Amino acid sequence: MKKSVFIIPVLVLAVAAILSSLFIVDEREKALVLQFGQIKQVREEPGLAFKIPLIQEVVRYDDRILSLDTNLIEVTPSDDRRLVVDAFARYRINDVVQFRQAVGVGGQRVAEDRLQSILNAQIREVLGAESVTSDTILSPDRRLLTNRIRDQARVLANGLGLDIVDVRLKTTNLPEQNLEATFARMRAEREREAADEIARGNEAAQRVRAQADRTVVELVSDANRQAEITRGEADAQRNNTFAEAFTQDAEFFEFYRSLTAYSRALQGNNSTLVITPDSEFFDYFDSPTGRATPAAE
Repeated sequence: MKKSVFIIPVLVLAVAAILSSLFIVDEREKALVLQFGQIKQVREEPGLAFKIPLIQEVVRYDDRILSLDTNLIEVTPSDDRRLVVDAFARYRINDVVQFRQAVGVGGQRVAEDRLQSILNAQIREVLGAESVTSDTILSPDRRLLTNRIRDQARVLANGLGLDIVDVRLKTTNLPEQNLEATFARMRAEREREAADEIARGNEAAQRVRAQADRTVVELVSDANRQAEITRGEADAQRNNTFAEAFTQDAEFFEFYRSLTAYSRALQGNNSTLVITPDSEFFDYFDSPTGRATPAAE
């Protein structure tokens, strides 16, 4: 009984010591075993590991690709058109020993503060270069610029034990105070383009109307010419008909012409004629036989 009183606590202490000396490294992390702040082990492979209880401690770091959103920064390209840039980076802890030595107990929070300073400096340097304009930043060539930012920041981040996987620009906007002026300039440009289009449309419409008027004049002139030709041919045919009728019966032709003259002279309210009685106009009225009075020899 007395032995069991001593054995059970010893066993409990032994089990506790064994359990406290064991730790598991997950596949999503890396671990450092520290003894009084000094690195004694580096565990980068997942699995079961050992440490000295009470003396050594385990510090774990995320081995996955992490994300960092930078603060809004203002850059001035070579064309002096200021832009507000919002970027983000993907990074991972590449060397846990160097990372621990660089950031100490601050861990990921301190590391991201330093990494953000590096990224901001490189963004200003690359986007503010003499050969870079705001149009270049807003064009598809911005991918080349972000690759340059990534490569330059990666060199500096290696000193922190970090590897920058990628850098991207999320948004690139004008400062708030410049937006209204820019929108006003864009409206003025659109209005100018609209005025140009309207002027070109009016010019084209004027050309179409002028061409239509010319076509109308040409068609009317051609129609009048054809009408005059038709009238001339009809008059010629009528005169030929009269001439043929005159040669067939001259007396009847004279009688017909006199009746036509009477009809035209006495139509409407015009029934008064002032002429001499012996005028040839009334030859058929004076003739009892209806024939014209032969001229005196």
